[in-house]
Amino acid sequence: MGPGPSNVPSRVLQAMSTPLIGHLDPAFIEIMKETQDLLRYAFRTENRWTIPVSGTGSAAMEAAFTNLVEPGDVVLVPTNGYFGARMDSMARRAGGEVVYVHAPWGEPLDPDDVRAAFAMHRPAVFGFVHAETSTGALQPHVPDLTAIAHEHGALVIADTVTSLGGVELRVDEWEIDVAYSGGQKCLSCSPGASPLTLNETAFEKVRNRAETVRSWYLDVGLLESYWGDDRSYHHTAPITAIYGLREALRLVAEEGIEERWSRHLRIAGALKAGVQAMGLEMNADDEFWLPSLNAVRIPEGSDAKALCRHLLLTHGIEIAGGLGELAGKIIRIGCMGHSAQPRNVLALLPALGDGFARQGITLDVGAGLDAVSEALRAG
Repeated sequence: MGPGPSNVPSRVLQAMSTPLIGHLDPAFIEIMKETQDLLRYAFRTENRWTIPVSGTGSAAMEAAFTNLVEPGDVVLVPTNGYFGARMDSMARRAGGEVVYVHAPWGEPLDPDDVRAAFAMHRPAVFGFVHAETSTGALQPHVPDLTAIAHEHGALVIADTVTSLGGVELRVDEWEIDVAYSGGQKCLSCSPGASPLTLNETAFEKVRNRAETVRSWYLDVGLLESYWGDDRSYHHTAPITAIYGLREALRLVAEEGIEERWSRHLRIAGALKAGVQAMGLEMNADDEFWLPSLNAVRIPEGSDAKALCRHLLLTHGIEIAGGLGELAGKIIRIGCMGHSAQPRNVLALLPALGDGFARQGITLDVGAGLDAVSEALRAG
């Protein structure tokens, strides 16, 4: 129940044990097609250029920035979390000139601040984090942000690593130009094949670049030869990881994407009610609370590292501490994919109570469990 990976369903594990076939085998090409169609369903997009990048979510992230950012492009990135800082680094490595739109850690971007940043800097590319894993904050009103960017002729890159398959995300309806994600969070499969989607406007920029993309491996113009109609060799695909991703996406489709969003909201809502009833506080306000990653403030004088270590070694439950500005101030509890189940929440609360008790901090575990049960019944 940390920030990822989440638990993997047995069907996905079984799929990953399927014997290997060649990455140009006609049977594998059919698997590729199905995986792309299922990714389109999960992203809520019709984008032709929708693929699993060979690598973890950071590879999909780097593919987005290294392809869309040309040397000299002004790139607007947020400062309200750890992964905005990673956008900064990747944009610079691609040759971009990085400028910022500011918000406190744990809060979303304000559209007015985004509008002011566009007026001041005139960026060509704007990146934002839909679900900030480091703070437990969800970016609301995404269409407002994309509208501002498009009014200024900019392309939008969305980090959906902790939202795809877990919270509402509508790439086409919200007019997101590029979105990337990871498999090991709300999709509940192993890392190694990471979702990426580009619309035609974004892909047109890639085609018309003045300078070759600096990464050969992640150049989507070259990857088109493999994931497009030709299916010609570029690199050896991570076959086992794609087996797993396809099966995980099948589970998403069987559950129904909107039903899956609702399940995450219901289970995470029960978790939230429980930790609050125990006497803890959420890091993010209700209006931008992120169901798939719950950042919980820890009491003064408590030790987050010791707490996480105790839960793992004594109770077999993984959670995580804070990053960056929130290190030592919060714990991060994932409620993602196959891990978003009532029994996990009911197991976690007594473990938290035990861990804090060992640090001399008493929480009302009974009230927490009652609140979880009530929330589950109401949901």
